Amino acid sequence: MTKKLSNKTIIASNKKAFHNVQVLEKIECGIVLIGCEVKSIRNKNVTIKESYARIINEELYLFNCYIGPYEQGNRENAHPTRDRKLLVHKNELLKIKQKIETKGYIMVPISLYLKNGRVKIECGLGSPKKQHDKRQDIKNKDVKRDLDRAVKQTR
Repeated sequence: MTKKLSNKTIIASNKKAFHNVQVLEKIECGIVLIGCEVKSIRNKNVTIKESYARIINEELYLFNCYIGPYEQGNRENAHPTRDRKLLVHKNELLKIKQKIETKGYIMVPISLYLKNGRVKIECGLGSPKKQHDKRQDIKNKDVKRDLDRAVKQTR
């Protein structure tokens, strides 16, 4: 599932993020990694489906992101689901914090990719969807799929 977009190589993506959250803004963040985590990411031994981001002590952290231990690494591999610090500019962090506190937004990772040899993570900032919104999205997708099939059969 590796896609190449100019100088980006997508390693992992979180399609469920768009189902659970109405993403209004996307933010590119760096991520602090230790040990052999970069090698493990290059081997695509990573999952971001259950992860989320939160601000703690004026710093942005990624929780519940699984980066598996590197097989050829030493015995001091980091814990696979440890909390990892995300790197953003101070003014971006203040904007994110303001939106989270005032509007009740949440921040979820959308994709993890390599950009110019560095690991980056794209996070979506938005409001959580309610159950009826999710149902409406499913209905809209079904209608669109049926329309596409009908158009394809008429050709």
